[in-house]
Amino acid sequence: MARSDLIPRRAQALVDAALEDTRVVLVNGARQSGKSTLVTVVAGARASQRRDLDLPQDREAALADPVGFVEFEGLMVIDEIQRAPDLMLAIKAAVDADPRPGSFLLSGSSRLLALRGLPDALPGRMETVELWPFSQGEIDGTPDRFVDAIFALGPALRHDSAIGRADYAARIVRGGMPEAVARADARRRGRFLDSYVQALIDRDVRQLADIERVPQLRRLIGLLAARSATIVRGLENDLELSRPTIARYLQLLDEIFLIKQIPGWSRNLGTRATQAPKMVFVDSGIAAQQLAMDAHALLRPGAPFGPLLEGFVLSELARQLTWSDQLAELSHYRDRDRVEVDAVLENRRGQVVGIEVKAASTVRSDDFRGLRRLEDRLGDDFVAGVVLYTGTTTLPFGERLRAMPVSALWQVAAPEA
Repeated sequence: MARSDLIPRRAQALVDAALEDTRVVLVNGARQSGKSTLVTVVAGARASQRRDLDLPQDREAALADPVGFVEFEGLMVIDEIQRAPDLMLAIKAAVDADPRPGSFLLSGSSRLLALRGLPDALPGRMETVELWPFSQGEIDGTPDRFVDAIFALGPALRHDSAIGRADYAARIVRGGMPEAVARADARRRGRFLDSYVQALIDRDVRQLADIERVPQLRRLIGLLAARSATIVRGLENDLELSRPTIARYLQLLDEIFLIKQIPGWSRNLGTRATQAPKMVFVDSGIAAQQLAMDAHALLRPGAPFGPLLEGFVLSELARQLTWSDQLAELSHYRDRDRVEVDAVLENRRGQVVGIEVKAASTVRSDDFRGLRRLEDRLGDDFVAGVVLYTGTTTLPFGERLRAMPVSALWQVAAPEA
């Protein structure tokens, strides 16, 4: 993508602000999500030096002389830091000797704390900014402020939309990977997404762990796409793998930002961690490609439009939470009666917004069953319950319950202070 065509990233303001008061800033996220472009833009206005640990010569120099490798008076930019984790000790020594903010800008494609043998994660010296693939608002140039708006306005939030099911299907299969977004031809986009997944297995997964059953890991990714936005269970027979091995593989896929595991929600913090997580792909285009779904196929009867739409919504919410003013956590709700809510947003004050996702263009009262359960349980802490659907207007279904177009996620603006 040419410099003149660069899509502005929400994360840039976060990185700029962190460099003003923090010694080391890490931009962490999936490969090909735009990390290198972002750090190039941020570093462009500063005296900086760039290293790329995906390049063999840079990686060999880092391993041979880590202290000399990080010596620089200005901003040192190091891409793919997970390729030489021992550099973290040299960076720690450098910033301890010279505590000026804005010394190092790192990028990484795996969760650094999960790397085997990582010597030091720079506690108190490093701020991490998570970068996802493009959000719909970044692609469209729209506000991306649903989270802030719904917590501020609650059921008073209104949104109408001209977007229909065909447009939502097209957005799901396109996803947000910059390289995929830049490819108008669906077949070319599909080839990129297939190559992307294979490269993750061949390089990133094997850096984190010794994988004995690579074909089963590849098959697992396809099975996960078919179970998008669900609690993943019962794959042992399909894969001929033990449950602990499957759990380890899922954790690896989470660590390289291919999937995100969304925890179950409970007000009892002692039981929350034991709630089974729901799995979504970080990028909906990858999930759709795994199922060989284009936009037209996704709209046919029996196609997995509903599960992929839910995964698409959950990943958009997760993106937005990295930059929203409202500090909230994303989880899902499922009780012993199997009453479910697709997404639960809870802020630091204990206020909760519940969100259901429906692929239909009409909504029924029964679609609010889980949200009513949350409302009854939480009382005044329940801000609003929203069913996001593929219709075009906001409709009331109770004092704090609303049906609202899915596009509210990226089209509504934050309320004025």
